[in-house]
Amino acid sequence: MTLLAVEKLDCRYGLLQAVRGVSFEVGQGETVALIGANGAGKTTLLRAIAGAHRPHGGRVLMDGADINSMPAHRRVSRGIALVPEGRRLFGGLTVMENLRVAASRRPGRWSVDSVLEVFPMLQPRRRALAANLSGGEQQAVAIGRALMSNPRLLLLDEVSLGLAPVVVDAVYRSLSGIIGEGATVVLVEQDLTRALEVAGRVICLLEGRVVLEGRAASLDRDRVVSAYFGLKRPA
Repeated sequence: MTLLAVEKLDCRYGLLQAVRGVSFEVGQGETVALIGANGAGKTTLLRAIAGAHRPHGGRVLMDGADINSMPAHRRVSRGIALVPEGRRLFGGLTVMENLRVAASRRPGRWSVDSVLEVFPMLQPRRRALAANLSGGEQQAVAIGRALMSNPRLLLLDEVSLGLAPVVVDAVYRSLSGIIGEGATVVLVEQDLTRALEVAGRVICLLEGRVVLEGRAASLDRDRVVSAYFGLKRPA
């Protein structure tokens, strides 16, 4: 069943067109990785889906309903949650407070206790201020905060950005558990290895356009790398 549909989406910043006619669908329970070099339009695309950037053209549909005119807070209540690049936590609030501020009335399995269970690294840091956390701990809180809204669609922007490999391993172990429970995830990731490991399907953007799309297990890595860097048009 299709949960999210993006149809011919165009996004601009003034005269700069960041996303150009992008179309794709995400099924219930699917994990899709959006890959591409810096400036490919990945973050803008996620922000448009979440309602943080108004598209210049095209449509975003959730359960078949056009949500283009729906503000971001209503999209959250509809079941869309974004983990933004850079985490953007409330630095003066504790871990527990950052989680609780995002709690919603949407039914689901996610609560403070279940988030701490999935991210055990946060257990001893429950009362620590977010500003005093390590990068990996902050990323765990950011993902946990999004989960507190019990989303139907989880949008993750640059999960591994700026983190040490051992920390990325820990975050992805927790993320794999979330995905294993049937979450629907759209993931922006520059680490090709991570993206191909965790996603069922991969979409590669180049200069705002989709240049490659397919099942992660069936895509040749050389072809993915070529599309990623724009070395050649995939057949």
